Amino acid sequence: MKLGAEDEVTVSSGNVFADLGLPDAEELDAKVRLGVAINNIVERDGLTQAAIATMLGINQPKVSALVNYKLEGFSVERLMRFLLKLGHDVEIVVKAKPKSRAPRIAVKAA
Repeated sequence: MKLGAEDEVTVSSGNVFADLGLPDAEELDAKVRLGVAINNIVERDGLTQAAIATMLGINQPKVSALVNYKLEGFSVERLMRFLLKLGHDVEIVVKAKPKSRAPRIAVKAA
């Protein structure tokens, strides 16, 4: 698709959920970023759903939801615990925000 002069482009805030005006946008963004980190590990290590279920202590339907980004049933804390069970560190950094923007929660995967 090629943009023409009449097309309007909106610059993202970096959180698509906030851009869409969804409630709990920060939490939704954090969940997706944690889910991406988990799924990257799963893909990199070639883990099967059965292996993931055993490692994380959850049943296969929950693994299916996790790998398909159906994250409604998972808290941010639970997703972080999954990363620990997959052998990864999770760091939380609290810092003052710049005066130029609203407070936010940001998840960055290495």
